[in-house]
Amino acid sequence: MEKYILALDQGTTSSRALVVNSSGQVISSTQQEFQQIYPQNGWVEHVPTDIWQTTLTCCQKALAQATVEVSAISICNQRETTVVWDKTTGEPVYNAIVWQDRRTASYCDELKCQGYEAQIQHKTGLLLDPYFSASKINWLLSHVPQAKQLADQGKLAFGTIDSYLIWQLTQGQNHCTDVTNASRTSLFNIHSLNWDQELLSLFDIPASILPEVKQSADDFGICNLFDYPIPINGVLGDQQAALVGQNCFESGEAKSTYGTGCFLMLNTGSKPILSSGKLLSTIAYQLNGHTAYALEGSSFIAGAAVQWLRDGIKCISSAKETEKIAQSIAYDHGVFIVPSFTGLGAPYWQANARGAIFGLTRDSTNANLIAASLQSIAYQTRDLVEAMQQDGIQLDSIKVDGGMANNHWAMQFLAEILQVSLVKPTNTETSAVGAAFMAMLQQNIHSDFAQISALYQSSAHFTPKVTRVEANKLYQKWQQAVQATLVFSDC
Repeated sequence: MEKYILALDQGTTSSRALVVNSSGQVISSTQQEFQQIYPQNGWVEHVPTDIWQTTLTCCQKALAQATVEVSAISICNQRETTVVWDKTTGEPVYNAIVWQDRRTASYCDELKCQGYEAQIQHKTGLLLDPYFSASKINWLLSHVPQAKQLADQGKLAFGTIDSYLIWQLTQGQNHCTDVTNASRTSLFNIHSLNWDQELLSLFDIPASILPEVKQSADDFGICNLFDYPIPINGVLGDQQAALVGQNCFESGEAKSTYGTGCFLMLNTGSKPILSSGKLLSTIAYQLNGHTAYALEGSSFIAGAAVQWLRDGIKCISSAKETEKIAQSIAYDHGVFIVPSFTGLGAPYWQANARGAIFGLTRDSTNANLIAASLQSIAYQTRDLVEAMQQDGIQLDSIKVDGGMANNHWAMQFLAEILQVSLVKPTNTETSAVGAAFMAMLQQNIHSDFAQISALYQSSAHFTPKVTRVEANKLYQKWQQAVQATLVFSDC
């Protein structure tokens, strides 16, 4: 008898729900965007109840479309985004502070000056940056009236989005998270696999607000909001979920996801790598007591650059237009966009950097801006690959996914700049499917990774067609643009 999972994919700009069968095929899917809030320069917020209501609506629609009974719920989610809520009422004390938010940059700089970054990196695998949850929690407890007092009294709960959704799905019965999301907070020791008291003290955060940490395939509670009780059995941060969905189960296998941002992740096996190239060591997943680690590079703006083309400067009406328009001009058209709208991530970690356009002439058109935006994503990925090389890692092949993987012009240019082969799966819903696979393992629908790997199919391959010399010339020009951006931003 066929088994099905209700897979929740809660992203930065939209919530989705999919019903997935045991082969990883999507039976039904619904999606709903929600409001992005920018209160000040560099600040990004979401209304937590918007996230919950769009998720609930998508669940109801996906179940209605599929007309099947599901065995379990799985969750993959935007990571680091921080919510603090009242344990009694369930009401958030403030908007969710999104992973892109840079309001705590000066606070992080102060901690760096005091010499704490090495300690944080050693314990958590992360760098000291506003990207991660700890400084966001500190800001909430410091700036929201009475929040610190209520937290000290044990009356508040913190969660990344997975934890907030679990709380809502179980009607306040379960306050928990999984190791992958915990590993993105700057409060979780990835070696001892516990919340770290020294880090809690450093960020002045009471332990009482933290969720219980579970494995990625585990029992996270029961949802009674639908026609029958449904256990929540699989939880992963979205990039770790994509790693699982891409079947990168062996050390040395890598995937790169192109959603709002770009996230290159490499499975490093049973031991974390402390990066010398300013990349992140993180937990890939935990299953049956075994913890797998990953090395990750994060660029904050990928698909968000295309969203800016559509909603910001309105030179396109839909993302689909970009592929055909980019095909109309040469790779080396002279215009470079550095899309550091919310600072630069790895390997620069410059929270105050801002976006810039270089090479404009009287002949420049929308086509130049569109192509340059797509190309910036490839250049940023090359930055991450170069950083991995500093850690002694040479990639020959990368699996790609996310919405932008469907833009074959962008993927071909990516292959050119990286000078590696790319593999695109038949099913690009890798994050949702990856989390669903974890729920299937917990439900014994599949017994191990070997059974899951047998299901993998590719739909496209991209190999370099320009020479390494040509690729390097373009990349050198990108590097010049980035350095000019850093100078301009006074970082």
